[in-house]
Amino acid sequence: MRDEIDKFRAAKLQPLGVNPAGVESHRGYVEKFKFNFPLLSDPDRAIARAYHTLKEDGQGIQRTVYAIGKDGTVCFAQRGAPPVAAIVAAVNDR
Repeated sequence: MRDEIDKFRAAKLQPLGVNPAGVESHRGYVEKFKFNFPLLSDPDRAIARAYHTLKEDGQGIQRTVYAIGKDGTVCFAQRGAPPVAAIVAAVNDR
């Protein structure tokens, strides 16, 4: 997302990340990798559970991309790192 932020912004989309680490840990992580989007903390993995991104061990997180439309419904879901164009198209086609 960091390297493709202009494409998201052009499509009027706000990307964000979710990570199980604590807020303090995120500060260094965000600075180190120069993230230009919000990174949310999910230490109890409630978001990960809700979006079915936990690995079989119940602790690890499987990278998954969701796009949520303005109406609050999920309009895109894919594991891994899909191309920005696919995410944008899914949102714009709604």
